[in-house]
Amino acid sequence: MKSYSIALIPGDGIGQDVTDAAWQVLSTVARHSGFTLTGTSFPWSCAFYKDTGAMMPADGIEALRPFDAILLGSVGWPAEVPDSISLHGLLLPIRKAFVQYASIRPHRLLPGVEGPLKASDFDILCVRENTEGEYSGAGGRVHQGTEDEVAVETSIFTRAGVERILRFAFEQARQRRGKLASVTKSNAQKHSMVFWDEVTRQLAAEYPDVEVTSYHIDAMAARVVMAPESLDVVVASNLFGDILTDLGAAIQGGLGFAASANINPDRSAPSMFEPVHGSAPDIAHVGIANPIAAIWSGAMMLEHLGEREAAGMIMAALERTTIRGIGTVPGKDRTRSITAAVLAALD
Repeated sequence: MKSYSIALIPGDGIGQDVTDAAWQVLSTVARHSGFTLTGTSFPWSCAFYKDTGAMMPADGIEALRPFDAILLGSVGWPAEVPDSISLHGLLLPIRKAFVQYASIRPHRLLPGVEGPLKASDFDILCVRENTEGEYSGAGGRVHQGTEDEVAVETSIFTRAGVERILRFAFEQARQRRGKLASVTKSNAQKHSMVFWDEVTRQLAAEYPDVEVTSYHIDAMAARVVMAPESLDVVVASNLFGDILTDLGAAIQGGLGFAASANINPDRSAPSMFEPVHGSAPDIAHVGIANPIAAIWSGAMMLEHLGEREAAGMIMAALERTTIRGIGTVPGKDRTRSITAAVLAALD
């Protein structure tokens, strides 16, 4: 019997509730499918930071390294800890240390979910560069607190980093409908984004079976709203991908349906799977968080681990749940009720 060790980081706010829901579903489908999941929980969070002065201990990365995958709930509680500390203290270090350079975020409507657009027949996979670009953390501030204060934030784009995320996206397009949209702002950013466009054209020659179109970020934002059905795989830098995937979440019914995977493609370190919605402090601890995004992220984790049939079972159970109207309206159903419906749909 195959066995997988999973690091669980529930994190902050609703992360604890949705991680528990996802783990119930994952454990159930594992029993049905003949493999085992062993979860080890880590208390790293903003509360951990307030107690210790760090989002995770100094040996946190090494503690996570032996695991087959990481399931994360949410990170952040801005009223207690600045987001710049919580993000750079936990999520970004994990992504970078484990070379999780490909963030994958699917955007489609589950049955029974109504999006805000007239269009409903869309299926977009957004591939976001996840370890460099605009979120590299290079820069600084001088003359702080004076009228001469200066803040510099430097984007870092390496040929290795740009080429590997584009190649990953080309491969995803090849496995899907053979269309790739590359997103930049090369008319205004004449160094980094022109460079990205150049590498895109160079690699396109190696993928003659993939139709490649380059868009500026503003035009792509409009296309996601006006013609989402025209898109297949979308690849973008760290910042542009971050923004586009929140827009993608909006058109698929909201952040409660937004799943994601932070992938280490060569599997030299664990990959991490998480819902996009964050800690949602306004609804934390009241039991109405939608666990669907976390459960969907769990299905992506199983697919990455090679358990495709089990991942398909979870997605089918989610669809049987939402088509009944359960979990489709924010705040209507309780977390436990949605989880129970998904579990029942698995049986």
